[in-house]
This record gives sequence, C-alpha cells and structure tokens, in this order.
Amino acid sequence: MREFGYQRAHDVAAAVALLGTAPDARLLGGGTNLVDLMKAGVERPGLLVDVRDLPLDEIRATTDGGLRIGATVSNSDLAAHPAVRRHYPALTQALLAGASGQLRNMATVAGNLLQRTRCGYFADLAKPCNKRAPGTGCPAVTGDHRNHAILGASAHCVATHPSDMAVALAAFDAVVTYETADGPGALPLDAFYLPVGDTPHIETALPAGAVITGVTLPPVPAAAHSRYRKVRERASYAFAIGSVAAALDVRDGVVRDVRLAFGAVASRPWRARAAERALIGGPADADAFAAAADAELAAAEPLPENRYKVTLTRNLVVTELARLAEEATR
Repeated sequence: MREFGYQRAHDVAAAVALLGTAPDARLLGGGTNLVDLMKAGVERPGLLVDVRDLPLDEIRATTDGGLRIGATVSNSDLAAHPAVRRHYPALTQALLAGASGQLRNMATVAGNLLQRTRCGYFADLAKPCNKRAPGTGCPAVTGDHRNHAILGASAHCVATHPSDMAVALAAFDAVVTYETADGPGALPLDAFYLPVGDTPHIETALPAGAVITGVTLPPVPAAAHSRYRKVRERASYAFAIGSVAAALDVRDGVVRDVRLAFGAVASRPWRARAAERALIGGPADADAFAAAADAELAAAEPLPENRYKVTLTRNLVVTELARLAEEATR
C-alpha cells in the first residue's frame, strides 16, 4: 500500500472542501470495501477523508410518512430500526443477508451504495479490466463469468453490483441526497447508478467532489408487505448469485401495487418495471407471477456459464410473490 494523507472531517462542508484539495481523494466511512481495495492496489488514493464523525447518523420520519436515513448510519442500526422493520421489512432482510454482524457494525449506508464490484478480474491487477483500467478489455466475457450479469451489460463489462441493501432501496424508490461545493442535490436511485455502456469505470451520476448526505425513502404502503430473498453459493455470508426484493398489495385477489428489484444480475440494482406493469390490475396467482417474470427477463442476454440466472431469478420472483400473496389472505 502506498503512502496517503489522512484528514478527519467533522461537518459536511469540511468534507466537501477536503475532497476538493486533491483529485485522488476518497471518502472513508467504515472502510469495509475501500481498505481492501487499497491493500490490493486497486484503489490508490492520495488522501483519505474520514467522514465517520459527520452528523449524519440519524434515522427519522419525514413529514409525508417516509424515512430519512443519514449517510453514516451503520448497516446494523438501519436493519434494527423499528420503523424500517415495520414499514420496509425487505430492507432489514437485505441488510441482514448482506454481511456478518461485525461488518454491518462498521459499514455505512453511503459506503454500501458506493461499494465496488467483486468481479475477480477487477480485483486482480495482473488482469485487464475496463472498470479498473478503461480500454484494457473485459476478460470475463470469454472467461470466468458464472456469477456475472445477464441484464444491462455490454461487451465492455459484465460485472454485477454487490449490494443487497441497494436492491431493496431500488424497489422502494429511494432518493440519494448529496452536497457539493455548489450546494445540495438529489438523485433517484434509478438515476444514481449509470448504465454500463462503453464507460463502465463511471459507475454513478454523483458530481465530482460530492459527499452523500443520506437516503430518503418515500412512503410506500406496499413496502410493509415485502420480502428480500438472496441465493448464494454457500450458507455462510457470501455475495448473491441471485436476489429479489418484492412488495405486494393485493385486494380481493387483484394486484393493486407491486414493487420488484433484482440483485446480482446487472451492474446496478435492477428495477423490474416490465414485470410490475404486467402485474398491476391482474390476478395475484402463480401463472401471472411467472408471466411477469418472463416479461422482465425477455431482455436478458446471458453468457454461456450464467444462463442459470434466468431460471433462478424467475423462480425467485414466483416464489416470493406467491408467499406475499398467501400472507395477504391471512
């Protein structure tokens, strides 16, 4: 690990100012991803700006009935918060599935959103990688891609985003807020993560020098009846090979509202809007759930070794929506 500077910021304005002093400055929250990448030589910041002391560690209700989550709230505190457990249970389940207790205690909301892919080529400096070194190629396309993307990828990158938390946030229309030297801003999560295209190294729409200040969850009545299901290759903590965040509002057997987002299938949390459109106003039964999943997955372009993800994701959608529909009848 090369030498780097270290500064601790105690307010957002100071953090923004410190970021502006060095083009290779990075924000340090819990460090559960960044420090590992620094050890591997993937990240080489000249300055670390420690933001754990920023006054952004609160979770509070908004005037419209949603939630405002501070950027430095730990994943453990977010998962355990009574309002999250009551009104957005899929978010709690996603956080608990995402990492061990020790990691959740350190990891922050903003850091979770900004974590980098766990693609082996990205983490190996001896291999080319367009996300790490633009223009060098994507060896995963013809190499080891069993756990890679089936939706929204390109010839330039087929890596997946690793966050479980972000999948649940995507399903519930979360908005990311931030501060820059020019003032505050906000991005819906749908717009926060950028499509891969031919610039996979540009992952978010955050302006240069921005400090994330929090995440706002709007009131989503269906979210109170939600689930997060994660499939991984081993029972202990591991990154997903497929996941789904699902919420369902059923009245008299008819779908009034539904929210679906997939994980481990794209470079960003994948909001399944085609599936949602196919379901609203229709019957809440297994055939409809399967047809909706098929409508979303019609756009899938799997590689030879990850075709299983199409079937896996379809089965997750049908299973979790069926469970939610059954619970609605109790």
